[in-house]
Amino acid sequence: MRVLIVLTSHDELGDTGRKTGFWLEELAAPYYRFKDAGWEITLASPKGGRAPLDPKSNEEQFKTDQTRRFEADADAEAQLEGTVRLDTVSADDFDTVFYPGGHGPLWDLAEDEASIRLIERMAASGKPLALVCHAPGVLRHAKRPDGRALVAGRRVTGFTDSEEEAMGLTKVVPFLVEDELVAKGADFSKAGDFESYVVTDGPLVTGQNPASSGTAAAELIALVGKSGA
Repeated sequence: MRVLIVLTSHDELGDTGRKTGFWLEELAAPYYRFKDAGWEITLASPKGGRAPLDPKSNEEQFKTDQTRRFEADADAEAQLEGTVRLDTVSADDFDTVFYPGGHGPLWDLAEDEASIRLIERMAASGKPLALVCHAPGVLRHAKRPDGRALVAGRRVTGFTDSEEEAMGLTKVVPFLVEDELVAKGADFSKAGDFESYVVTDGPLVTGQNPASSGTAAAELIALVGKSGA
């Protein structure tokens, strides 16, 4: 099975002067779910090359066995160093796509035309798609063939307003994931702050936060198996 993992290329946290990017656990946990399942993994980002890591996600309090495994894995680090440009990949070449979060995607992937086309193509072909934490926000401009919002009427989750408030970033981010998905007509649900929570609606899998990333990947693996991709 071939999985495309789409990472952000954005590394500025608004006008705070702080750095952002992708959240390490949200890449590492799914990466090893896929690798241990024997899948072929490709990493992509809008600009290609090294995808920026949110430095906060590598602080000791946020490290896990999987993040440590990733950092010690030369092959994984080489893939991260050389992500392919997102506008050069085709949905037709992959069985499924996974979007890790971090705050970065809210600035670039949410507005990226190649990302929007990829998501719409995956949805139109019925292939499973998973997004965790802030990444469900990149669904904001994706549409069905009839022009309706892709998430309208779909059961989803994502990083919640209260979790963003706990991070102190509600006034920094370009939009709030929960509010945006609700505004697009999604049926948004959630668990307690920073508790693992995953919602599956047909081929669409969404996870609420970093703690949900491994479970979301496991759900995606199960869906791909059922789809006979």
